[in-house]
Amino acid sequence: MKKQQQKFMPEGWYCSEEDLNIEQIKIAYDNGLILQGKVIEYDENYNLKLNLGSNIIGIIPQNEFDISNINEFGMKKNNISKNKVNQFVQFKVKEIYNENTVLLSRKKVIEAALKWIKNDLKEGSIVNGIVKNIRKYGAFVDIGGGIVGLLHIEDISISRIKSPEERFKVGQKIKVLIKSIDKNSNKVVLSHKELLGNFEQNIQDYQEKMIVQRYCKGS
Repeated sequence: MKKQQQKFMPEGWYCSEEDLNIEQIKIAYDNGLILQGKVIEYDENYNLKLNLGSNIIGIIPQNEFDISNINEFGMKKNNISKNKVNQFVQFKVKEIYNENTVLLSRKKVIEAALKWIKNDLKEGSIVNGIVKNIRKYGAFVDIGGGIVGLLHIEDISISRIKSPEERFKVGQKIKVLIKSIDKNSNKVVLSHKELLGNFEQNIQDYQEKMIVQRYCKGS
């Protein structure tokens, strides 16, 4: 297992909103910098809106939100816009309309993060992640720049569990191991149980009658 210097962090890993002025936005545009902001609403066309500070509104059009805006059934993923309200997203500045309106692209961040994952990450690498969704069969974890990998239920815990919710909750920050990367389909499979250690490793820092702080899951 290899610790990986993480070039792209998960969206919302740093829980802070950018308070930008137009000069900072111009610098970000000129240098292709990645910024983060919180979605405040979406419009009737499912475009996302962010308050960037200094009375500046950032707009992420629906076609700049993800690499693919089509789900497995061939339908537009309009519900993603609704789910992103009050959530942090990463973006690059695509165009500056005027002093108060800026066009943003989340897709450009995802494309760059995907290139990093394909070219730099190796099987066995350990990265930071945030649990984004939980299903009966596993958890979906953002491992950087909006790229989500699947953590199957059998790879979550050393002991047998009935549901991923026994270990995780949405928004929880965790470490995961890269189990496999399919460079053709862009699918990333993750594991967590290898990072838990065995019983002897887990108790080596504890002694009889020692008082320890209760573990509390959460981000």
